[in-house]
Amino acid sequence: MARMGTKSSRGGRGARGKKVIKKKKSLFGTRKRKCRFCKNKVKSIDYKDIKSLEHFIKERGKILSSRISGNCAKHQRRLLEALKRARFMSLLPYSRV
Repeated sequence: MARMGTKSSRGGRGARGKKVIKKKKSLFGTRKRKCRFCKNKVKSIDYKDIKSLEHFIKERGKILSSRISGNCAKHQRRLLEALKRARFMSLLPYSRV
């Protein structure tokens, strides 16, 4: 079969048959978030410090992901452990209505 023109007839696929995905450009530019705990050189995350833990909980009671909060993997694990301990000790609610 002869190809017609320069456009591929593979339905949005490149020259080798691989799907081509175009990245969307951000209007605001993306800035890499720094881990709050690494920046302040925090040694440990205390489950009794409710004020600092509430920054990482949504208004409905869900825990923020590291992608949104900007925490590194190590501190996200420690934060999760502290939040779960605080919930178990009834210092933080499991959910809010």
